[in-house]
Amino acid sequence: MPKKAGSGESTAGLLAYLFGPGNHDEHTDPHLVAVWTPDLPCPARTPGRMTLSGLALLLDAPVDALRGPKPAEHVWHVSVRNEPDDRTLTDAEWATVAAEMVAAAGIAPHGDAQACRWVAVRHADDYIHLVATLARQDGRHPRIRGDIPRMHTAARAFETAWNLTPMSPLDRTARRAPVTGEREKAARRGLTESARESLQRTVREAAARATNDADFLTRLRDAGLRVRVHHDESGALDGYAVALPGDRADHGSRPVWFSGRTLAYDLSLPRVRERFHPVVAPADLARAHTRIREAATLLAQAGRAEGAGDVAALGDLLVVAAATAPTAVREKVRAAAAAFEQASRTPGTRTLHGTARAHFKASARALEHAPRTARGGGAPAVLALLIALVEAVEAATAWHRAQHHHAQTRAAAQAAALLREAATLTGTPPPTRPTRQPRTVPRTARITPAAERGSVPPAAGAPTRQHLNQGPQHPQPGPGPGRSR
Repeated sequence: MPKKAGSGESTAGLLAYLFGPGNHDEHTDPHLVAVWTPDLPCPARTPGRMTLSGLALLLDAPVDALRGPKPAEHVWHVSVRNEPDDRTLTDAEWATVAAEMVAAAGIAPHGDAQACRWVAVRHADDYIHLVATLARQDGRHPRIRGDIPRMHTAARAFETAWNLTPMSPLDRTARRAPVTGEREKAARRGLTESARESLQRTVREAAARATNDADFLTRLRDAGLRVRVHHDESGALDGYAVALPGDRADHGSRPVWFSGRTLAYDLSLPRVRERFHPVVAPADLARAHTRIREAATLLAQAGRAEGAGDVAALGDLLVVAAATAPTAVREKVRAAAAAFEQASRTPGTRTLHGTARAHFKASARALEHAPRTARGGGAPAVLALLIALVEAVEAATAWHRAQHHHAQTRAAAQAAALLREAATLTGTPPPTRPTRQPRTVPRTARITPAAERGSVPPAAGAPTRQHLNQGPQHPQPGPGPGRSR
């Protein structure tokens, strides 16, 4: 899978890192597997014929020869990795991959003798680094817009031809992970997570609870974030950016701003606005449990567009549930909400109207306005809420499976397993009979039989502890500053 590691301004510095021992001596036998010109000596294998500084000078030569403006960050850097369970590719195979990737990216199209200069460095069994300088040898600038999606297409051809593990479809639903520099910065500051990850969680919670633009921005500021807004020519709000206090760049001279869209695909202002729901009167928690179960039944029967809106609202409900959960189960519910995040984003169109979505939003409002209700009701009330959430997430799992959303199906299944683990922490046997609350929609069988799911089966009553303990243990789930809009 190709992954952009970020642009830079020092070719020599990047080469020194790639050919060095790494931060934790993780680089073993670093060497060139492919270059832009045949027979170029490898600095690691033939240091008498080529040095790292000499290689950097050769790569930078087209940039230095530019007569017009030079790119501020002229170093293009992408890593290409296969799965740990795949067979180990040979240097010759990685060379083939490298040549195809730089061609797909627009760095060095096949047969173009005046393309950018590039090298492929290997220092591990399962991946290579591609390094290029962003100036063609004929003095023009390369056209690399959309490089990563095109490289993903090329990668799928290799997966098919060589029987490698296929990566998830490029549907723009995967979480935007912090880049290496962001993780290293957090480690230097003694933080357990990067600024990007902290901002993602805080902004997502504010978006899940907000009812309008002003409420959303107020919640961001109340959470301690720095907030910057942008207005269009008519004065209407059309963008926002956030920064974590203390996270600064350029030797501490400016905050590191992230626009919503660079934090996550569904945290742009238009997507945040889709979450807004008319204010509803807070219902008691028991009514929320019933609404969640009714919504689960509707979600299991939903079509593609309606279900996409429903799972988005379920994702917001899990975020609010994690924020208001009792201490004993909070970490598990928070991990479940994080695991479900990709399942809440689906490719294609979606409708924002539907009974299931309304039920999920109303239940989230009930949890927010009455967070102590569950605590007051003790462990049985908490367990009832968790069981209702398990039913809803399992309905989402079945819906994604029916739509052939493989990545979302895995994410939802992991969230369901974590919620079942949370239910076992309440210390109270789960009920074995239906709750006394009236049901307006009878429960129907799930789309996928329980035997296939290996999880809580649909029954007239709540699942037993044995069912709650089923399912494999799953680990808890966990690029540069974005634009200022």
